[in-house]
Amino acid sequence: MTRIAVFPGQGAQAVGMGRALFDAEPAARAVFEEVDEALAEKLSTLIFEGPEEALTLTRNAQPALMATSLAAVRALEARAARKLGDMVDQAAGHSLGEYSALAAMGALDVGTAARLLRLRGEAMQAAVPAGDGAMAAVLGLAPDAALEVAAAAEAATGGVCELANDNADGQAVLSGDRTAVEAACALAKEKGAKRAMLLQVSAPFHCRLMGPAAERLAEALGQTAFKAPARPVIANVTAEPVSDPALLPGLLTRQVTARVRWRETMQRLAAGDTKLIAELGAGKVLTGLARRAVPTAALFNVQGPDDLDGLVQALQTS
Repeated sequence: MTRIAVFPGQGAQAVGMGRALFDAEPAARAVFEEVDEALAEKLSTLIFEGPEEALTLTRNAQPALMATSLAAVRALEARAARKLGDMVDQAAGHSLGEYSALAAMGALDVGTAARLLRLRGEAMQAAVPAGDGAMAAVLGLAPDAALEVAAAAEAATGGVCELANDNADGQAVLSGDRTAVEAACALAKEKGAKRAMLLQVSAPFHCRLMGPAAERLAEALGQTAFKAPARPVIANVTAEPVSDPALLPGLLTRQVTARVRWRETMQRLAAGDTKLIAELGAGKVLTGLARRAVPTAALFNVQGPDDLDGLVQALQTS
């Protein structure tokens, strides 16, 4: 039987996330304070009070989501009097959530994760001029059909259009040059997509336009002292579990430009007798995807202190 902790990515952020944990759980409060210190600013004030448009900025949203996830982890560990790595068998995170997963498994400390995500967010934002790139959600097409649409859009426009997030059967996100992504939306609808719509994002993530960001991040990752995670973390770019810390800088560098293989990650869990999936942090997006992909698993979502005891009991008895 497999138990796994999963961590959300960008888009899950909301003003006020983690505030109840901060107020009620000293272990959670310490995480927010550690992130504030690492970034030399009161990111926690922005998280709890907004404004939303500032929190949504990539440079802020990425470390903020990690802080909220790790606050949930530390609160859970305090309630259970056990490390998360002693309670689950694997971890995974969606895009920036992979950093949360690695921090939760002890591969890097919270402050280092915050600084890396601040750099990652700034580099991704700077890689493409504002307005030149776009991302679009495509619902109702099989993954192969979504890939065909992206390739056709590239051929028709000469711009970049790639499958950025393969989230689930019938749920994909395309990324690239705005003209190519807009063309892909039209092509997707012609192929029978239920919906194909541009997303409100600040840059075209997880496509080759992010090459300059990957180069900036590679240098910082190469200087980071990763430790072996307490439990394997499933990498976004391979959908394979990783335990060797020497592999992490390369995988995280590739992640900036590569597809997030979340559908394949869920397929791996479904095939591996997964009995419990716990989403730790803001929102419930990953819980919803897990419900479809691994319907036999018990699902838990931890956003506040009231969510802790049920998960602690399930982890102690499973």
